[in-house]
Amino acid sequence: MQELLQSLLVGVSLLLIAEGILPFLAPHFWREIMARALASSDLNLRILGAVSMFLGVALLLLTRS
Repeated sequence: MQELLQSLLVGVSLLLIAEGILPFLAPHFWREIMARALASSDLNLRILGAVSMFLGVALLLLTRS
């Protein structure tokens, strides 16, 4: 159980680092991307979310096998 919690914390830590890179390095570009996301339809955001989740699960399965 402790190993699972540690793995989860590592994953969340890496996610936060990855999400912080663009706003840190290029805040103006990040604002443009966020403005486009806000202007997107719900369907487009759902598709993007589904693709992102699928790629994450596929990568996780590849690394765990």
